[in-house]
This record gives sequence, C-alpha cells and structure tokens, in this order.
Amino acid sequence: MPTLVAGIDSSTQSCKVVVRDAETGELIRTGSAKHPEGTSVDPAAWWEALQQAIAEAGGLADVAAAAVGGQQHGMVALDADGAVIRDALLWNDTRSADAADDLVTEFGGGTAGAAEWTRMTGSVPVASLTVTKLRWLADAEPENARRVAAVALPHDWLTWRLSGSTRLEELATDRSDASGTGYYDPAGGAYRRDLLARALRIDQAAAEQIVLPRVLDPGERAGTGDAARGWGELVLGPGAGDNAAAALGLGMTPGDVAISIGTSGVVSAISPQPIQDPTGMVTGFADATGAFLPLAVTLNGSRVLDGAATMLDVDHARLAELALSAEPGADGLTLIPYLEGERTPNLPRATGSFVGLSLASMNPVDVARAAVEGLLCGLADGLEAMTEQGVPVESVKLIGGAARSAAVQQIAPAVLGREVQVPEPGEYVADGAARQAAWVLSGAAQPPSWTTSPVHTFTAAPTPQVREAYAARRGLYAERD
Repeated sequence: MPTLVAGIDSSTQSCKVVVRDAETGELIRTGSAKHPEGTSVDPAAWWEALQQAIAEAGGLADVAAAAVGGQQHGMVALDADGAVIRDALLWNDTRSADAADDLVTEFGGGTAGAAEWTRMTGSVPVASLTVTKLRWLADAEPENARRVAAVALPHDWLTWRLSGSTRLEELATDRSDASGTGYYDPAGGAYRRDLLARALRIDQAAAEQIVLPRVLDPGERAGTGDAARGWGELVLGPGAGDNAAAALGLGMTPGDVAISIGTSGVVSAISPQPIQDPTGMVTGFADATGAFLPLAVTLNGSRVLDGAATMLDVDHARLAELALSAEPGADGLTLIPYLEGERTPNLPRATGSFVGLSLASMNPVDVARAAVEGLLCGLADGLEAMTEQGVPVESVKLIGGAARSAAVQQIAPAVLGREVQVPEPGEYVADGAARQAAWVLSGAAQPPSWTTSPVHTFTAAPTPQVREAYAARRGLYAERD
C-alpha cells in the first residue's frame, strides 16, 4: 500500500483537499467545499468547509501527513482563551486603506516611508497586509484590539485546529505566510514586534506578550493531528501561503515565473536573494523552500472576465470567442480594470474605466477584447516590475481559473511579449501543500521530485501598442466616495 499525504488549499472562495501518493505524487482522491462570500468571514466557516472537503476526499484515517496552503494576509485575532474575537478581515478587504497610508506616513511618508518599510519588512504597507488590518482594528474597534492575545493567519489557524490544540503557544506558521504580515522581516528571519506594537498602538512590552505563530523551517514538523478525531498519527507540515504553495506544487526554481489569474492576479517568481522594492510594486516575500518569492499582486483577476461576461450576457466560452474575433487594441478601447479598487498600483478607492469608447468600439467584440487585454496589461506591468528588480525570468507559466480561457491563452503572449506555458488545470496550491507534507514526512533535505503537469505552449506576435495605450490611460479612473 502506498503512503498517502494530503494537501489542503483554503482559498478565498473554497477549500480543496487532494490526497496523493507520497513517493510518486499520484493523485488518489479529492474533495472540496465552498467558502462564504465577502471580505470579512468567520474562520469557523473555513473549518466547517475543511471538514466537508476532508469527508468528500475520503477522510484522513489512512493519511500519514498533511499540510495547509492558505490565502495570505487574513487577520485572525484570538483572545486569551483562543477564541476568535471578530470575523477575519481578508486580503481583499480595503477598509484598512487609510491605516496603510498612516503607517507609511509615520515612517517619513512618500518615497522615504515606503523605502523604510521595504528595508524593514520587504514590503510597503497596503490595505491587503495584516499589519494595516491590525491598525484598523486598534482605531475602529479599540475594545476588540485590547482583547488580542494572539494573531494568526488563515493557514496558521487551520493547522492549529487540525492539531486539536487550544494552547496559543502551539500556533505555528512558515516564512512564506509570515512574510506577508507586514511585521516580519523575511531577509532577517524574525518578527518585528516594534511594528506590531505600532500597528496596535501599544508599547513594546505589551507587544512582547502577544503570541505570534512560531516560524518553522521548510520541511519542519508543526506537530501531529487531533487524537480525539482519530488523527493522532497524522504528521502536520508547517503549511504555506497560497502563492508559495503553488510555486512548490509547480516545482518552480529560479528563472521560473508564474502568473496566476484567480480571484486576484499574481505574478510570482523564485529568487535566491531577498527583493526590496521601495516603489511597492513588488513585495519581497519568502517562499516555502528557504528561498524568496517576490510577488506583484492585483486585486482584480478572473472577476474582470466574470464582469465582462455578465455585462455582455454571455458565458465565458462565448466571451473568449468574441475577444479572439477582435483585432488587437480593440479599435482603440482600453479597460482600466480597477473594478474593486487596486493593490498594484496602490489605489484602494479606484474604480474601473473604459477609455477610448467610440462608435467603432461600442460593440461586444471590442468590449470583450478590451477586458482580456486590460486584465493582462495589469499583469504585464507586474512582470516588468519584476525584471526591473533583477528577478530572473526564463519561463512564464499561466495558471488559475482564467488560464483556461482560450482568449487569455492566445492573447497573453501578445501582451506579455513572451512565450507562455499553460500547465494542465490542477489544484496547484493543494498539490504544493501535499508535496510539503511528503517532504516533512520523509525528513529529507529537499522536497520529493514529483512529476509536474504537462504544459501547452502559446506564442503570438507581440502587440506593444496595446500596452502603450494602457500605460497612457491607466491613470484615468474615478474614485469611490
């Protein structure tokens, strides 16, 4: 009988579980369950979904190890008894935008403040990061802030629940997720409790009393499963942030770039050195193997296409057909896709805009093309920011739900000006978590070498005029009141 491991992807929209052969990576069975919508969610909903997904995947009784890949940045505030104080604020909750501005201002503001934050944590505070959500909590809900005894991230909390522990001191995490908090220095490998204190408006001594999850080494055990549930022999891995888990699932190495178009749009790469970009375009996170994972992240990913399909009253297959039947540049029409605000660039109050609308372009074909090109142009800006920071780019993989769109596959190489590889659809985050679980179980120095998905390669004549038009117009947007 093969030794089995489980990988869990607790994402914004759902929970997915894959059970794989620890030696070969062969997929044995799967399960999934939906998460509630919204940007503020009771973590109990994640736990309930995880139980449903585990049951659908055949349970964990015969599984030797498991690990969790989770959505990054979400603030799970716990009291002294380990109870959740309030609904978790997710990465895409922008109510902490003013808090982000304040934190930058307190370190000099503008480029000076951004540079100082980059030096301290590798990232400039934006509404997504946990540190800004803690500042929001301190200002908007001071009574709740005073109850905070521990701060966890979604994957930390789920791993803790899987262990059955109620002791805050047994919370654990990994470098990749810790590096997205805004109070952890990935280059130095340590929490910055002075920044935690500043976020919560407390003194250093009080900040020292707040429990933060232990940051485990790659491949280190986080503990074992809950014996009361029959999981006592289940080895738990440290887990990872979702992008780091996906990189592990894809087997990425330096020179590889992944562009993931899910709820958000993410450009990620493996770098052997920490990245510090004072412009804030690239965040200097850690990966799940001991290297670094610079990211450029947009709030607006596949839902740009969802919105366009709804607007045109078509399904996604028809949206792709319309887009591919239009000429590059969509008769001069550009979509600035800041539909839910934006993170990169940092414009949390922005709205989307169609620019260049004319009688020639006011038709479903050009609107569909502009939607796809606008989405891809934002990601192309992120890729360009990576190269400007010296991140090596030798191959580009396109993943995520929107990567299944024929229009995205065929237009991406034209907008990016590069060959694009599209792996077979898969649960890359859950796969990466499963690979980590196998690694932890083995005790080896490196993760196992599993066979990665076959890829399809797409090429196209570059369309630099599309990006030039986008660059000239991306500042043309209105803000929400």
